[in-house]
Amino acid sequence: MSDDRARQSVNHAQVERGRQAREQYEQTSELAPAIERFKRSSELLDLVTACHTFVAAVGRVVPGPRGRAVSPEERSLLHENIARCRATLHWMEHAVDTGVVDVDDALARLLRGE
Repeated sequence: MSDDRARQSVNHAQVERGRQAREQYEQTSELAPAIERFKRSSELLDLVTACHTFVAAVGRVVPGPRGRAVSPEERSLLHENIARCRATLHWMEHAVDTGVVDVDDALARLLRGE
């Protein structure tokens, strides 16, 4: 298919067919609820792993500059990144408690470093 429009149309049709097949499977399969529970468990484990990875990395890195003076520019950069981490953790906590995973504009800007 050398025609870009034809290739895009075929690609779109394939994606749509796959989406419809997935929806039908989720509505009719006896296994769908078990798969959904597995998916949710996997997502929970991803969050737990992210927390563990963060804590382990920070625990390994923070003692490194022991006794070293931090310049005002370095301190400012670290405080900006700590604020991003803190905001991300608050967002994660809110999502876990409420099920709402939306990111408001202020958080999105903060996470982008704006």
